[in-house]
Amino acid sequence: MLRIIFMGTPDFAVPTLETLLSWPDCEVVAVITAPDKPAGRGRQLQESAVKQAAVAHGVPVLQPTNLKSPAFQEELRSYAADLQVVVAFRMLPEAVWAMPRLGSLNIHASLLPQYRGAAPINWALIEGETQTGVTSFFLQHEIDTGDLILQDVVDIKPEDDFGSLYEKLKVAGAALALRTVQAVAVGNVPTTPQSHSPTLRTAPKINKETGRLDFQQPALALVNRIRGLSPFPTAFTQLPDGRTLKVFRARVVTPEEAVTPQPAVPGSWATDGRTYLRLATTAGMLDLLDVQLEGKKRMPVQDFLRGFNSELLNERSVSS
Repeated sequence: MLRIIFMGTPDFAVPTLETLLSWPDCEVVAVITAPDKPAGRGRQLQESAVKQAAVAHGVPVLQPTNLKSPAFQEELRSYAADLQVVVAFRMLPEAVWAMPRLGSLNIHASLLPQYRGAAPINWALIEGETQTGVTSFFLQHEIDTGDLILQDVVDIKPEDDFGSLYEKLKVAGAALALRTVQAVAVGNVPTTPQSHSPTLRTAPKINKETGRLDFQQPALALVNRIRGLSPFPTAFTQLPDGRTLKVFRARVVTPEEAVTPQPAVPGSWATDGRTYLRLATTAGMLDLLDVQLEGKKRMPVQDFLRGFNSELLNERSVSS
């Protein structure tokens, strides 16, 4: 029976853990996850989603603060794992990923070598991809560069955003992980070296400024950015009075809908005060559909306009 150590932290990793726990030909002997962190207004310690799942199944949990610690590595070695499976965890030192006799494999939420990095789901949407997927690969020195094992393609629908695509990929990742572990168990592991072309797209960590809408970009590019950051951490812009307006959904206004003259200056607002709220871009008008004013709840734009003085938007532009 294959002895496995599982490493992961967020809920994205939970379906993979539970799938491995349900496979009778392996034993998950321990789970490695992030230390509990204060969260919420009360700053109560919050267990990771992976820890909660592991505890529910009675699996031992290790929560090291330092993966290079000799004490941690000695404890890890004591489990005598054949294989480590890593999903949405931090970068591992070589002493850790090289420890099992069969190595360590990772499940990544993109079709590697495209979108290496911390935020592959977000960036696939931001870049307007129509397909993405999940990849299993063996860990090596450089992050997300190990030899590819298996891949599954997942279509990106026009209505998908980060939230919906995340759900699809975490299920796809669990299925791929099981197939990969099964292949490892029987010694039939197809591996392919990754390309290292400088033209490959990357997936750097998302920060607040990633969400700022730049109206010097075309409307379609902004729609994709909004999709890639919804429902979290969310794209945003500023109203003329300086308040932040988060944008969860938007679309490109079709030429047939633009029956009245539209503002030509990128960042200029257009609204009838009741049914639509639009912004000019360098190519097309961006129609905001689902928004949240700072201090308020998320709502359809029509509800937002009922409580907002649209006169504030007349002949005003988003400041650059």
